[in-house]
Amino acid sequence: MTDLTPSRLDPSGTPAVEPGRLRVYLGAAPGVGKTYRMLEDAHLMRRQGIDVVIGLIEPHGRADTAALVEGLEQIPLKDVHYRSVTLREMDLEAILARRPAWCIVDELAHSNVPGARNRKRYEDVFEILDAGISVMTAMNVQHLETLNDAVARSASTQIRETLPDSFLRRANEIVNVDITIDELRARLRQGKIYAPEKVEQALANFFRKGNLNMLRELALRTTAEQVGAAASEYRRNQGLEQAPMPEKVMVCVTSRPGMERLIRTGARIAGRLATNWYAVYVETPGSDHRHGDPEAFARLEDYQRMARELGARIVTLQDSKVADALVEFARKENISHIVFGQSARSRWDIFLHGSIVNRFLNEMRDTTVQVVPVQKEKK
Repeated sequence: MTDLTPSRLDPSGTPAVEPGRLRVYLGAAPGVGKTYRMLEDAHLMRRQGIDVVIGLIEPHGRADTAALVEGLEQIPLKDVHYRSVTLREMDLEAILARRPAWCIVDELAHSNVPGARNRKRYEDVFEILDAGISVMTAMNVQHLETLNDAVARSASTQIRETLPDSFLRRANEIVNVDITIDELRARLRQGKIYAPEKVEQALANFFRKGNLNMLRELALRTTAEQVGAAASEYRRNQGLEQAPMPEKVMVCVTSRPGMERLIRTGARIAGRLATNWYAVYVETPGSDHRHGDPEAFARLEDYQRMARELGARIVTLQDSKVADALVEFARKENISHIVFGQSARSRWDIFLHGSIVNRFLNEMRDTTVQVVPVQKEKK
């Protein structure tokens, strides 16, 4: 893929450290060979005289993967004491002090011990990259935040450790590691992925053919989207074609429960269009959630934090009429795609007072409007 990282200046005007490159090995599921391929490439780089080290690797008990760790320099893990337990964590400070050309970092979605320098391991990776060190890492497509709902529906399992899609958009290279569904299930039966006692349960649940087909398609689509976005950026930078008018996405956020699904949907649409997006909240007079409804205020803050991590620009409007504020903002910013949550109001109330969605459909005919079902608030 094309390197999209711009050159930077520090506040004094002198060139800052050139960020490291990010190479992501992306796969549809555990066991496709992402870590194995990454370690093979690391050995090739080492034979070519490139300074590559392991910051953290997790072979998951797979002998062939563990064998490839041998011969590569490893930065020792550090002991972290938390609640009477000693945990082994990646030593970010040691990696930054060692300053290799390339560093391998595994288990991206891992949550660091409370009180650590960064909340998540992928944030450690950002810091390593900003220090000018290139990173190789591996991830499964189901760990992308915007795919959380789709995976939960198909696999009947909730992925709790996720990554914002902005992480993948920062990648300079994406290597799609792909094998057939039958080959993956055969590897599972041979005990190359999970312990023997877990095989049958895995085959009946996450490793069902239908679920794996869905995940494989998502991995291929995600890789294609990133390649397409990079190619488009390259053409624009080289002046090979006139850049089209960029499309813009707006997600209308409220303090109601269930907004997470809207936010993921908006981020996913923005990712497909390779465009920026907005998470917009309208504050009306008298809606002081901070003091009047602390739970609603906390939810709203969580939604805005989540949207920001997924690459959204957070916008708060103030108006007594929510529909007027949203329509005016959409017109001003030339919004092309709008995501609403399913209304919690009764049909009679909508009939009497009108609907924001209907207002957009009537007044902004060139705008795509998507209504997403959300969780109903418990009485």
